[in-house]
Amino acid sequence: LSLADRWILAEFNQTIKAYREALDSFRFDIAAGILYEFTWNQFCDWYLELTKPVMNGGTEAELRGTRHTLVTVLEGLLRLAHPIIPFITETIWQRVKVLCGITADTIMLQPFPQYDASQVDEAALADTEWLKQAIVAVRNIRAEMNIAPGKPLELLLRGCSADAERRVNENRGFLQTLARLESITVLPADDKGPVSVTKIIDGAELLIPMAGLINKEDELARLAKEVAKIEGEISRIENKLANEGFVARAPEAVIAKEREKLEGYAEAKAKLIEQQAVIAAL
Repeated sequence: LSLADRWILAEFNQTIKAYREALDSFRFDIAAGILYEFTWNQFCDWYLELTKPVMNGGTEAELRGTRHTLVTVLEGLLRLAHPIIPFITETIWQRVKVLCGITADTIMLQPFPQYDASQVDEAALADTEWLKQAIVAVRNIRAEMNIAPGKPLELLLRGCSADAERRVNENRGFLQTLARLESITVLPADDKGPVSVTKIIDGAELLIPMAGLINKEDELARLAKEVAKIEGEISRIENKLANEGFVARAPEAVIAKEREKLEGYAEAKAKLIEQQAVIAAL
C-alpha cells in the first residue's frame, strides 16, 4: 500500500476507537464531532488529494491498492456514521456495497466497525503529517506572495534532519503534485541559497526563490493599498470604541466583538508589513 493508504487506515482506526469511546460514554456530541473531523478533514480533503499522484500515474499494483483502500474505508465510514445519520448512509451504502463485494440487504445488519491496532502505522502517520506541513507551507507562501496557484515553483530545503530528507526523497511525487513544484532540491546546511521566502517546518527550512515570480513594484503597491485599507478599518473601530456613548449603550457582547475585530485587523496589518519587508529585500 502507498503511504497515503497506510495513513488513512491508521487515521480511520484511531477514529473508530475515539468514536466508540464517545458513544460508550453517551457523548453523542463528541462522537458527531469526531466523525465530522475524519470525514471532512482527513478522508474527503487530504486522502482524496493524496491519491491523485497514484490515480494519475501509479503502477497497476498501486492503483489496485488505492482503489481497494478507498472503497474499504468509505464502506467502513458509512457503517460508523449510520447510528448518527442513518438514511443517507443506507442510500450511499447500497451503491458502495457492490464495489466491496457485499451481498447483504441493508447496512443496519452489518457489523459495527472494530478498532484494529495493527492498522495504526505510526510511521505513516508521522510521515504524512510532515508532508502535509510542507504542502500547506508552500500553499501559504503562494497566497501571501500572490502567486498563481497553477504556477510551478522551485522548492529548496535547508537544514534538513535525517527524517526530513528521507521523507522528501521517498515522497517527491506527492510533494511535486500537491504543492505544484517544478523541482525539489536539498541544500547543504551552510548554503544561503538565493533570495527566497521561507517557512520553517519540523526538521527543515523551506525556501521558495522569488526571482521572476512577481513584479516587485506592482506587489509593493498592492500591499500598500491593502495596508491602507486595513488601517482605515482599524481607525474606524478605534473611534467607535473611544465613543463613550457607544460603550455605555452597546451590549458587552457587541463591544467584545468589535475588540476581536480590532485584534484581527492588527494581526493582518502586521503580516502585510512583514510581506512588504520580504519583497522589498528581493
